[in-house]
Amino acid sequence: MDERGSTPGVTLEDVARRAGVSPSTVSRILNGTARVRESKRRAVERAIAELQYQPNVIARGLARGHTMSVGVITPHIASPFYNETLTGIEDSLAKAGYSPLFVSGHGNLAKEVERVALLVARRVEGIILLNSMMDDEALLNCSQRLPLVTTGRHLQGPRVTSIQLNNEQAAFEATWYLIELGHTRIAHIAGPAHNIDAQERLAGYRRALLQAGLPVDERLIAVGEFHEASGLMALNQLLETRQSFTALFIANDQMAYGARLALYRRSIRVPEDVSLIGFDDLPSSLYTTPPLTTVRQPAYDLGHAVGEAMLRMINGQPVSQPDLPLSLIVRESTLRRRD
Repeated sequence: MDERGSTPGVTLEDVARRAGVSPSTVSRILNGTARVRESKRRAVERAIAELQYQPNVIARGLARGHTMSVGVITPHIASPFYNETLTGIEDSLAKAGYSPLFVSGHGNLAKEVERVALLVARRVEGIILLNSMMDDEALLNCSQRLPLVTTGRHLQGPRVTSIQLNNEQAAFEATWYLIELGHTRIAHIAGPAHNIDAQERLAGYRRALLQAGLPVDERLIAVGEFHEASGLMALNQLLETRQSFTALFIANDQMAYGARLALYRRSIRVPEDVSLIGFDDLPSSLYTTPPLTTVRQPAYDLGHAVGEAMLRMINGQPVSQPDLPLSLIVRESTLRRRD
């Protein structure tokens, strides 16, 4: 198969003529399969540099039976959090000449299963699932067909690995910060019960209260769906219980935006009446009124690590857990409690 370079007009045959070798020799040197004298190899490398020839890695992959593509399933492509993660995945795969095929499962198990089948039919070389709806057994079965990398899961196997963040500890530190500010009645809006990230953030909230000797009042815990409207509805549910609270830890920034609107409509001031902490540190959190205190997730770095893990799995190399710290970003939505 002829391989065109990215420099206009420069072909593999041009490189061969400049180096004084056959095109097949150039191709085998590029593919790493040639056994040639060192002088010929140096001549080819010199010709490539002089002509600024860049081999088409996709064509080379197809010639070896590879599609040079990876399927990526995200719950919601339009999500501001997943946008950064998808960019990190794309950048890491591009370095090795791979292209991602992005599809959305829309937070629906049946649709996600359909997307997996679609990607397998497209002959991708691996699949990345961000916060999958599928259970562990289904993911392990899927990994028998091709390599899988997941997030929001604790799953390891011969052809599947999970890249994890310490959500529990980050949630503990966010809640503990509110306790240090003097708050003893701290409410929580959790994410969906089936979501492991949401479960871990709820666990961190509970641990902080217990460690501080404060009771865990179940009436101060509401559940949302990780989007703005659900945050608004969950905050209204908390207010309807008529249980007092002076601070809120919310499992993601989008729900915090909705909760902030609900507080505004009730003339409850932030942070004078209620301190507010979110989770994610989305770009817009810097521009809320007031700017939102939140837990910063390394969304881009997470995507980059996920992409690198997939490349290592495709190449049969071991995968190690990256160090991806989460940090509390303090802004004006939190305030020390004044009795």
